[in-house]
Amino acid sequence: MGRWGQGIGCKPSLGRWPQQRKGQTASGAWGGSRMAAGAAAGAWVLVLSLWGAVVGSQNITARIGEPLVLNCKGAPKKPPQQLEWKLVLSTQGDSWDSVARILPNGSLLLPAVGIQDEGTFRCRAMSRKGKETKSNYQVQVYKIPGKPEIVDPASELTAGIPNKVGTCVSEGGYPAGTLSWHLDGKPLISDGKGVSVKEATRRHPETGLFTVQSELMVTPALGQAPRPTFSCSFSPGLPRRRALHAASIQPSVWEPVPLEKVQLVVEPEGGAVAPGGTVTLTCEAPAQPPLQIHWLKDGMPLPLPPSPVLLLPEVGPQDQGTYSCVATYPAHGPQESPAVSISIIGSVGGLGLGTLALALGILGGLGTAALLIGIIMWQRRKHRGEERKAPENQEEEEEHAELNQSEEPEVAEGSAGGP
Repeated sequence: MGRWGQGIGCKPSLGRWPQQRKGQTASGAWGGSRMAAGAAAGAWVLVLSLWGAVVGSQNITARIGEPLVLNCKGAPKKPPQQLEWKLVLSTQGDSWDSVARILPNGSLLLPAVGIQDEGTFRCRAMSRKGKETKSNYQVQVYKIPGKPEIVDPASELTAGIPNKVGTCVSEGGYPAGTLSWHLDGKPLISDGKGVSVKEATRRHPETGLFTVQSELMVTPALGQAPRPTFSCSFSPGLPRRRALHAASIQPSVWEPVPLEKVQLVVEPEGGAVAPGGTVTLTCEAPAQPPLQIHWLKDGMPLPLPPSPVLLLPEVGPQDQGTYSCVATYPAHGPQESPAVSISIIGSVGGLGLGTLALALGILGGLGTAALLIGIIMWQRRKHRGEERKAPENQEEEEEHAELNQSEEPEVAEGSAGGP
């Protein structure tokens, strides 16, 4: 990688990666980035490029904004020295915009560590006896944000339905980190049913710091604690860093009592009205105010705005039928009232006159048919009875004639034997 500088060090110039010209080696490309010698003998060399295999790497975490010193092992404590520093891997991938400089003892100083300083630094030093030593540092930067905060906290939750508890927000951290929710000190896990968490992460375009937020939705169970304790915590994206906890909140839980049945009152009572009359239907819901009241006729929704009262003026045949109301509650859902029947006086069971006449006609036809069938049957029976009596009378006449014939000879004999 070019010549080794000696003498008193001077501040190097750190800019973009040098471009390798055609036919030029990487060493030659980096040779142009060295500074000229200082006031004494020689110059310090700071080289930033991809270089060699990692040997004995050491992980270092540095807080953003604080100074960082990386020692070059094996380098002589005083000039003349032979050493070079290189940046092997940068998480940013673009120019290494830093104010790093080499100290007189060969160490690398980063006066204020930033996100652009993340990467692997290596130093290669040559002792005065000719022994080469390599130092490798994996640098990761971090910034701990302030304590998270629960914004838009809920003051009251309703049992049995989903409720938004609040949004936990953490601003100005690096790396992003994670947010967690707790209920009465126990972790809450999103299951998509009783617990739902919606997370979002944003990065500031200038500072590169992260803002993390987490929105919590819960469905309190009936019979749960009346004042549960919710809290959230922020866990940094680096190991061995303590979590930060937000101030907890304690919303109350309102548990709706069982509702009474919705009733429907009709005037006039019974729902029977003269043609052209007025009918008033009133939906009586329990004391808890329902969200909306809709009306049904014969099981089908009526295209009317929500209202607890339904007025039917000038009732006609088209208004006859069964009516009911549906009350919708936030915590219970819809509840329907028993149905009532509206009919016009003079109709039977709400039937029209045409239907009634048809029914009477059918009944009259059935009665007439039954009468005709009875007459026919009676005549047939009568005819059979006469046929049976006719032979009996004929036999009697024949017997009577025979008796008369036997009596006539006897009378003649008596007359002949007289005086």
